[in-house]
Amino acid sequence: MRETIKINDVCFDKEEFKAVEEVLKSGILTDKNGMGPKVLEFERSFASYIGVKYAIAVSSGTAALHAALMALDLKPKDEVILPSLTFPAAAEAVVLAGGTPVFADINENTYCIDVESIEDSITKNTKAIIPVHLYGLPADMDPIIELAESKDIVVIEDAAQAHGALYKGRKVGSIGDMGCFSFYATKNMTTGEGGMITTNNKEYAEALRAIRNHGESRTNWNTRLGHNYRMSEIQAALGIVQLKKLPDFLEKRRSNAKKLTEELNDVDKLILPKEPEGFTHAWNLYTVRVKGANATKRNKIVTKLKEKGINAAVYYETPTHLLPFYMNIHNNIKKDLSVTEKVSHQIFSLPIHPKVSFEDIKYISKNLKKILGRM
Repeated sequence: MRETIKINDVCFDKEEFKAVEEVLKSGILTDKNGMGPKVLEFERSFASYIGVKYAIAVSSGTAALHAALMALDLKPKDEVILPSLTFPAAAEAVVLAGGTPVFADINENTYCIDVESIEDSITKNTKAIIPVHLYGLPADMDPIIELAESKDIVVIEDAAQAHGALYKGRKVGSIGDMGCFSFYATKNMTTGEGGMITTNNKEYAEALRAIRNHGESRTNWNTRLGHNYRMSEIQAALGIVQLKKLPDFLEKRRSNAKKLTEELNDVDKLILPKEPEGFTHAWNLYTVRVKGANATKRNKIVTKLKEKGINAAVYYETPTHLLPFYMNIHNNIKKDLSVTEKVSHQIFSLPIHPKVSFEDIKYISKNLKKILGRM
C-alpha cells in the first residue's frame, strides 16, 4: 500500500540529533533571561539571514505576535487591522494584548490582505496593521507601508508561513516595524515549537526581550507587564541547524511547486497559485481554488484525495471573523469580506514539502485530475 503523502513533514537528520545531544550534555537547557548560548547564536544567525539588526527568540509564533503587540502598549479602544483568512492566532494576539481586531478583505489573486480594504478600515483608533504573508507569498508591502507611515500606524508582518520569501528583493520580516515568525512543525523550518520577532528598532527589541521574560529589565526587576515566552536551548539548537538548511528546503519546495503547476496547468476547473512579478514565494503551502465551487464540493474533493493517500488540507475553512468567539467581540465591525468568504469555500492545499518527490507530484496531479473529471 502506498505511503500517505503528508501535507507537511519534518526534515530532520543526524545533524539535528547531534545538536540536541550537545545541548543535553552541556546541562544548559534554558536561561533565566531567555538568552542561553544557543538562543543568542540562533538570534544572531536569524537576524543576519533576514537582514535586520535584532531578532528576539520566543516560545511560539503566537508568542511572537502577542509580544510584538504588547510592545505597542495597546489601550482598550485601540484597533489592529488584519486579514480574516488566516489562522486565528493573529486575532487572538490582538485580543490578548488588549486591542480590537478589525478584519479587512483579501486580494482575490494573492489571498493576502487587500490594500484598499485596509484603507477603508482605518479609524482614529487604528494602532497597527498585521499583513499576513499567507501560504508563503508576501503581501503587497510598499503601499501598506506608505499608507501606515502617512497615518502613523505600526506595521507588524506575520511571516509565520513565509521564511525566506522575498518582496522586491527584501526578505519578509525586514520590511515592517516588526516581523513575526513561527517554527512550528509544519513551517519551512522548525524547532518543534518556537518563534522569532525581527526588527530594526532598538526600543522595540529591548521591550521584547523584557516581555519574553516576565517584563524584567534585569533579574527580579519588573519594569513592564510580560510573560514567560522564553525559547529553550534545545529549540534554538534545532533552529541553528534548520536555518542552515533553509535555502535547500526552499529550493526543493520551489521545484515541487513548479512541477505541480506544470502538471495542473491544463486543468480548467482549477485556479493555480500565482507569484506576481517582484514577489518570491516561499511555498509553505501550494493552494489551489476550484472555480465556482461551494464548500461541500471542495470538501468532497479533499476527502477523495485523502482516500488516495494524498493528505490535502483546507487552510482556512472558516475565516476568523466567522468563528464564534470573534463574531461576539465588541466592535467587530460588520464589513464586506465577500472575497474572503468566497475564497474560503473554494481553496485547498496540496503537499509540496521537501520530502515530496516528482513521482509523488505526478501521483497527486493524476488523481486530482481524475477526481475533478468525475465531478
